[in-house]
Amino acid sequence: MLKSLYLFTALLILTGVISCQQEPATPLQIVEELNAVDSFKTINGDTAFQVTYELWFQQPVDHNNPDLGTFPQKVIYSHKGFDKPVVVVLEGYALYGTGQSELCRLLDANQITIEHRFFDKSRPKDSIPWSNLTVANAAADQHNVIQAFKPWYSKKWISTGISKGGQTTIFHRSLYPKDVDVSVPYVAPLNFSATDERVQLFLDTVGTAPCRQKIHDFQVELLERKDALMPFFEEEAKKNDWEFKMGLDSAYDLAVFEFSFALWQWVPNDCESIPPLDANNKEIFHYWKTYTGFSFFEQNSIAPTLPFFFQGMTEIGMYGYDADEFKGYTDMEGMVDFSWTLPKGYENAEFNPKVMRKVDRWVKNEGDNMLYLYGGQDAWSATAAEPGAETNAVRLFNPEKNHSTRIRNYPEHLKDSIYSILEKWTGVEVNVGE
Repeated sequence: MLKSLYLFTALLILTGVISCQQEPATPLQIVEELNAVDSFKTINGDTAFQVTYELWFQQPVDHNNPDLGTFPQKVIYSHKGFDKPVVVVLEGYALYGTGQSELCRLLDANQITIEHRFFDKSRPKDSIPWSNLTVANAAADQHNVIQAFKPWYSKKWISTGISKGGQTTIFHRSLYPKDVDVSVPYVAPLNFSATDERVQLFLDTVGTAPCRQKIHDFQVELLERKDALMPFFEEEAKKNDWEFKMGLDSAYDLAVFEFSFALWQWVPNDCESIPPLDANNKEIFHYWKTYTGFSFFEQNSIAPTLPFFFQGMTEIGMYGYDADEFKGYTDMEGMVDFSWTLPKGYENAEFNPKVMRKVDRWVKNEGDNMLYLYGGQDAWSATAAEPGAETNAVRLFNPEKNHSTRIRNYPEHLKDSIYSILEKWTGVEVNVGE
């Protein structure tokens, strides 16, 4: 009898072990078992995936105060195989597209993409509770999603994001370092104020002196020709039904200030393309319009990205414009910020420097397995994260590139270094041919 009991117990243990090692029957089973998922549907994703789902997670408006209720957060879940790693794409804005990220292709991975809180439809129905739009709450959202999927995927987890998504990747990793094994933030600034002056220092030193002078002279020309060019500016506003909160005159000046930042952020180093100062008004205006987004200062155009500006003014930082550089050509003075974007009731919101300083300390002292990628000529690289010697983190600048920097457009020798780092940290052979 005792022998039979031992045998029965052994069989139970063996059955339990086998059961625990079994993979879920399908990704659908995972989705159906996620308690936080309010609704889901199958969607057309990249053909590299077996299946792609659009999920809506219910997240607390405030992770420290559940009484404030919940909001729906959009997540795209794309499955290749349980024997493959998982790339988590942390969006800094709204979620667009269902394709494979660069890392997903390189590592032949599954992919989970998380829309940032309070962008697009990932927000409470009636209005945005701005005081709950914090780095800590956003990171907790992402932590919840990752932990929901973690039991099903035993291979390496890699987080990544681009620009504000890159910032989000750093912030999340600093608060939940064990959620993933490796993080690869692209072109992600780490700003220390609402008008981080390191950006202005970058604009004063990047490239060659003749190139910088040519950019400055073009900006001065735009201000000197303001009376002649304003009709073009007004026509552009009328054609697009633009409304400028600060008025057309100030919007014009802000667009002039933005020109140098925008040029270094997106345009290849080609100062030769700037029109000569004796070009006609139409040529001057067309070039300016092409490389400066006038709608960047238009209240309806920026409405979808107001959460970004709010975060920039309160926690994650931003850049400003040194109006004194154009003294005599504008009525603006000192460092001009983006406080005009702050929502009603928060016009006097103050920047909290402690949030980014805490992230910076983590980056310098604890941020292991972090691969920071930057464009050497990108204006946002002025405030690049600075990992310390206490970590094994790697920071690589793509010398001739800007905010469009991706692994695929690095020089071959640096690309090879990136592949080696990824293989070392993930244990996965990189699909170089992809």
